[in-house]
Amino acid sequence: MGYYDDEQVDISILLGKTLKSVKQVDDTEIVFETVDGEIYRMCHYQDCCESVTIDDIEGDLTDLIETPITQSEMSQSQDENPDGLTKGWQDSFTWTFYKLATIKGYVTIRWYGESNGYYSEEVSFAKIS
Repeated sequence: MGYYDDEQVDISILLGKTLKSVKQVDDTEIVFETVDGEIYRMCHYQDCCESVTIDDIEGDLTDLIETPITQSEMSQSQDENPDGLTKGWQDSFTWTFYKLATIKGYVTIRWYGESNGYYSEEVSFAKIS
């Protein structure tokens, strides 16, 4: 299965699942593996003239391991900065927040995407196996 052929799913699919590992590959990709062997990729499929990267991770990703996921949701703010978050020059932009939790703690993965308005600023969450 190719990178662009990944099966897109809603992050809520993780609700109730137990993760075996969570690995931040770089500032553009995080891989989640469940104890059942399912693997999910959170990333941006890079095109030409945009930039979509992980801006911040609040909380500890290890809090998501070996305990069932109790919260798994995504929210976005398009062309509007959330309180306290502003970048320098902004033409077209999207903030994407993934909120995950277990009984061990909460994690918010904050993505920032910017472009000239003609390219996607979306973050993908896909099942890759």
